[in-house]
Amino acid sequence: MIVARTIQDIRDVIAGSCVTIGNFDGVHKGHQKLIELACERAKARDLVSVVVTFDPHPLRVLRNDRTPPFITLTEQKLEIISQFGPQVCLLLEFTMDMARLSPEQFVKTYLVDGLNVKDMIIGYDYHLGKGRAGNFETLCALGEKYGFTVDRLDPVTIDNAVVSSTRIRDLVQAGHVWAVRPLLGRFYQVKGEVVHGMNRGGKLLGFPTANLKLVDELFPKPGVYAIWAEAGEAVYEGVANIGKNPTFGNDALSVEAHLLDFSGDIYGDEIRVHFVQRIRDEKKFNSLDELKDRIARDVELGRRILAQPEAAIKLTHPNFGRCAEVR
Repeated sequence: MIVARTIQDIRDVIAGSCVTIGNFDGVHKGHQKLIELACERAKARDLVSVVVTFDPHPLRVLRNDRTPPFITLTEQKLEIISQFGPQVCLLLEFTMDMARLSPEQFVKTYLVDGLNVKDMIIGYDYHLGKGRAGNFETLCALGEKYGFTVDRLDPVTIDNAVVSSTRIRDLVQAGHVWAVRPLLGRFYQVKGEVVHGMNRGGKLLGFPTANLKLVDELFPKPGVYAIWAEAGEAVYEGVANIGKNPTFGNDALSVEAHLLDFSGDIYGDEIRVHFVQRIRDEKKFNSLDELKDRIARDVELGRRILAQPEAAIKLTHPNFGRCAEVR
């Protein structure tokens, strides 16, 4: 997948395109269906499949600090989009000047003149342009004027509810990570660099942990979770604690992952933590022995959870390196 950040990067190389457009926070099952459909239509009509998205997220520009934590940061969003097969991702910088464009100005500048759009597929609730004035009917009228067709995808539902970024965010923050899996088509994950912590896990407790330098915005509810952890090209069973370690009186939020059956030095390495199922709330223990006994039980429960066939992890990261950015 080619990643372009301006129209000028690709204006002269696309003879005709099938476009889907959106913020795609989380790249959930609804987003995935949009992208896959755009790719199918592009192939059938001999067009270039293009995903148009934005960085920063428009809400971050329009609402400043009054935004929810996003499910996927830009790098991860591109990684996931790439695995569904589009040829090009146009990652546009969202600015206040862009926010002031009318629907027609945006379509003419970016989609018609920039991408030579011939076919367009949008989500059921997509709006664009100043004040979100552009909707499906607006785009259909613009399509007649500029020579492209527009289709709208019905909402994707799972368990009788629409799959949405808001639904996923609420579930993650409530700690219901197992329920998120079918909505994303993967386990919810965070990644970070392994940094030195307080060195209590191995020395005091006998359970060494990888302490992550946090870069993501959205984290599950504090507590202990069964996880899969990617370290390098290997995947390990594990348990992770999210919280402030009340037994030791910490104040800062931390993610500490204990990788089962692992010994090695991964300080400075980046690991991915895939949250499978919540085991328990975070708790203040009366003694180190009580904490050690509870951690041993957590590890055993984690092994049982991860041994379930439904808990198997399907890795897609080998595809992540297939993004080539145009500069």
